[in-house]
Amino acid sequence: MRVLYGTAMAQAVQASIGDSEFDRDTALTPRTPGVYDAELSAGWTIMRAVNGGYLLALLGRALGDALPHPDPFTVSAHYLSASRPGPAVIRTEAVRSGGSLSTGQASLFQYDKDGTEVERIRLLATYGDLDKLPAEVRTPAAPPPFPPYEKCLGASDGPRPPIPGGSEILDRLNIRLDPATAGWAVGAPSGKGEMRGWFSLADGRDADPLSLLLTVDALPPTAFELGIKGWTPTVELTVHIRRRPAPGPLRVALTTRNAAGGFLEEDAEVWDSENRLVAQSRQLAKMPAGR
Repeated sequence: MRVLYGTAMAQAVQASIGDSEFDRDTALTPRTPGVYDAELSAGWTIMRAVNGGYLLALLGRALGDALPHPDPFTVSAHYLSASRPGPAVIRTEAVRSGGSLSTGQASLFQYDKDGTEVERIRLLATYGDLDKLPAEVRTPAAPPPFPPYEKCLGASDGPRPPIPGGSEILDRLNIRLDPATAGWAVGAPSGKGEMRGWFSLADGRDADPLSLLLTVDALPPTAFELGIKGWTPTVELTVHIRRRPAPGPLRVALTTRNAAGGFLEEDAEVWDSENRLVAQSRQLAKMPAGR
């Protein structure tokens, strides 16, 4: 599920990896080998539901603990039902462990009011060690054209649109949108399925492979620039982590080529401060009903 707008939260001291709000809110308590208790924080909700990228990072942390390799290389998740703030349990299973790669699966469960266990999200992922990848790069890919950070639009450049059900996650993100993809915010969407923006966590924590799982699902949806408003819940999301990101803000570019049959796809690229492609993703999302 996607964020609708971005804001920055003033911090006296920049948070570090391992000691930030993101790390505290994705912390896990081991119950038995491969099983973890978690508390889904209300701070990462939008329209009462927990953001899909935050959930991906939470399960990604669990698999990083359960598998012998440290970094997610590819993660594919299916969102089965909307997660809510509160207790959850994550169950992991190692599928295969090799010399350079290991594969596992994980599911997150919560409980209905009657005590019935409900699976919220299930993923399959392959992990490795990004520090051991060869340095050679052969690619025609280049960062998309971006206005300078100071010429992009942030929360201080206009009022935050009211969001039914709340938007607590917005206080944890610093997003500055390319003006060419922000027409939706003033009622003039471009009609193009594009969204671009600078991204960082509001407390200043630098990006790492785990937080990249959040980043790919953190900008406003491309549906807004297509003139489609409302909640666009993720059905399936696959992320490829290509490199460990350098410190500094990230550039995120999203595109949609086909919105049809009540669904749209969204492709994401994430570039770091050294102009390196550090993450890619594709998701299938439902278009809002009654738009």
